[in-house]
Amino acid sequence: MSNVTPGSARLRIESLLDAGSFVEIGSLITARNTDFNMTEKKAPSDGVITGYGVIDGSLVYVYSQDASVLSGTIGEMHAKKIVNLYHMAMKTGAPVIGLLDCAGLRLEEATDALNAFGEIYMAQSMASGVIPQLSAVFGSCGGGMALFPALTDFTFMENTKAALFVNSPNALAGNIDSECDTAGAKFQSEETGLIDFQGSEEEILRNIRLLISYLPSNYEDDEVSELSADDLNRKCKDIENNIGDTAVLLSQISDDASFIEIKKDYGKDMVTAFIKLDGITVGAVANRSEIYDPEGNLSETLETVLSVRGAGKAAEFVKFCDAFSIPLLTITNVTGYKASRCSEKNIARACAALAHAFADATTPKVNVITGKAYGSAYLTMNSKPLGADMVFAWPEAEIGMMDAHMAAKIMYQNSDADTINKEAEEYAALQNHVVSAAKRGYVDTIIEPEDTRKYLIGAFEMLYTKREYRPDKKHSTV
Repeated sequence: MSNVTPGSARLRIESLLDAGSFVEIGSLITARNTDFNMTEKKAPSDGVITGYGVIDGSLVYVYSQDASVLSGTIGEMHAKKIVNLYHMAMKTGAPVIGLLDCAGLRLEEATDALNAFGEIYMAQSMASGVIPQLSAVFGSCGGGMALFPALTDFTFMENTKAALFVNSPNALAGNIDSECDTAGAKFQSEETGLIDFQGSEEEILRNIRLLISYLPSNYEDDEVSELSADDLNRKCKDIENNIGDTAVLLSQISDDASFIEIKKDYGKDMVTAFIKLDGITVGAVANRSEIYDPEGNLSETLETVLSVRGAGKAAEFVKFCDAFSIPLLTITNVTGYKASRCSEKNIARACAALAHAFADATTPKVNVITGKAYGSAYLTMNSKPLGADMVFAWPEAEIGMMDAHMAAKIMYQNSDADTINKEAEEYAALQNHVVSAAKRGYVDTIIEPEDTRKYLIGAFEMLYTKREYRPDKKHSTV
């Protein structure tokens, strides 16, 4: 492979796909524009390598922009190759992976290049919900190019050299790179939530392969499954100790600890991840109040509330899983909504979007209430009235309007402390106790924490043939 150099567009493809599986399409296509001495400029493949191959035996389509050719800029033929790749992927029902490294529109082609951008936007939009779309940013991705990763389902970003922005950081008043690089992977992961994974080039390519193993090829594909040697009835000892860090809890119930977290640096009070249960891919959404580092030390404590960022990323994840019929699991432990002036600007809209996403989803939905489930924040987390097919709860779970002591203080606001404490105990027993919720049908089964994995596998197996329909309409507006 004498024509393959480190960090090149071609090497990225060959490192991503199974060895020897890549077949290039349109290798001889080049720019046909002759303005501004374009005929004298070498543009092999018009700055983008396109083709198909396999990842662990599964068909994928890949395009990789070549920054060594006209800075990877997009012109008419460059875009035509990408759009053609999308058309083939739609016909065959296979994912598209875009490896991005581009200086933007090709100025020499002006309106032809501008039209080309629009054609790619259209192809991505038509493919949304039909085939999975993944993108990875390795170099520059600015201006209108920033919409490319935003229109895909999952986005990766190299964390030292890549730059992702709509407006150049230099154009933003008061922006100082040393304090906040708005184009960097850290900002795009932690502040905008646009990036799902950040890391080195090698880590990104490895994680794309891993993520592909969890995803169906298209929306009509049967469930993603593989043989699992893990015991279906395996007890999860001491799982209740992980009620705070649900990333650890989900790993514990998953087959052989299979777990890949989505947007882990954004909205940390909510975990969105893919796990495996009896070999089947399941999308998981879980409230989180603690984060432990790899050494097992508590590194961060969070409120048991829904935040704008957490609800927003969960809603987006739920919509993806439902589009591709991936079963949904929620782990619920929430006491309310985040209360702050900043949060109040968007909390209603974000949580409404999450409630709508769960209500609109027809894929199998199972909820496990592990701790507190209070008020309408609980309802938002895949509750019975929003269409959860099965709701399990641990014996110590609390389900109700609010904390019992707070309720007693409101109802008996002029009473002494002894009276309030007595009434709080009664309120907890009559209204917040898990048995009370189960008697009313809001909880289907109370389970021991260590049996969680067994019950979840059984529930999703029972729901395998689920069919559910929604009112006939063009689309929702939430």
